[in-house]
Amino acid sequence: MSYFHFILFFITFLTTTAAGAFQAGHNPFSSFFAFCKGLPFSFTLMFILLSHELGHYFASKYHKVEVTPPYFIPAPSLIGTFGAFIKIKSPMPDNKVLFDVGVAGPLTGIIVSLPILIYGLSHSHLMVISAPVKGLVLGDCLLFKFLTWLIWGNLKENIHIVLHPTAFAGWLGLFVTALNLMPVGQLDGGHISYALFGENKHAILSRVIVFLLGLIGVFIWHGWLFWGGLLLLLGLRHPMPIDPFSQLDKKRKILGYLAFFIFFLCFTPMPFKID
Repeated sequence: MSYFHFILFFITFLTTTAAGAFQAGHNPFSSFFAFCKGLPFSFTLMFILLSHELGHYFASKYHKVEVTPPYFIPAPSLIGTFGAFIKIKSPMPDNKVLFDVGVAGPLTGIIVSLPILIYGLSHSHLMVISAPVKGLVLGDCLLFKFLTWLIWGNLKENIHIVLHPTAFAGWLGLFVTALNLMPVGQLDGGHISYALFGENKHAILSRVIVFLLGLIGVFIWHGWLFWGGLLLLLGLRHPMPIDPFSQLDKKRKILGYLAFFIFFLCFTPMPFKID
C-alpha cells in the first residue's frame, strides 16, 4: 500500500468529519471541538465504505487476482466523499471468480450497514411537525421503511424522524449498496449478472436498466438522468474472463439472486428531495 492511499484515506476522513459537523449544525472550522462533532458520522460512513471495498479486496486476494488497495475519494459535498474503489489489475480467470469478487463487496457492505442503521434509528428522535418539513428530506427504500417500522412502529404523518448521524451513514450504506448492485456494465451488479446470465443477457439487461433509470429520472428524480448518463459514458459492456464458458454452481446462483433481491430492497426511486 502506497502513501497515496493513506493520504486519500486521511483527507477523506477529514472531509467526511467536516460534513458530519455541518450536518450536526456546527461549523467545523470554528474549533476543534466543533470539528469533532462530525466524528460519529465520519467513523461509521468510512467503516461502511472500507468494509465494502475490503470485501472485494480479500475476495480478489483469495482467488489470486491482482488488485490495488482501496482508493478513497474526498469531496466538498454533503457527505464529504464520492466513495471508494479498488482497481482490478489482472483479468478474471473465470465466471466463478468474477462472481465472487463482484458479490463480496456489496454483501459485506450490507452486513455492516444493517446493525449500524438499526443502532442509528434506535438512537434517533421523533419530532412533531405542524407544517411540511423544509430542507433536505431523505427517501425511503423498502428495507429502510421496514427497519423504521420495526423500531418505531406506525408513525403518524405529522411525526418526523430526526436521524442520528450513524443512521444517516447507515442510510448511505443502503444507497451505495443499491448503486453498486445495479446489473449494468462493470458495476458490482454487472459482474454478478455477467457471471450469472452470460454476455448477451448481461448486455440486454444493462440497456434495460439504463432505460428505466432514464424514465425514473424524467418522472421522479432527475439525479438518475446523471447516473444513467454516467453509466453510458463508462460503457455497458463487460470484458470476458479468460474462461468465459465456466458455469456457476447452485449456491452461487442462489447468492446472485439474493444480491439482486437486496438491490430491490435498497433501491430508492427518490433518494433526496429538497422542499
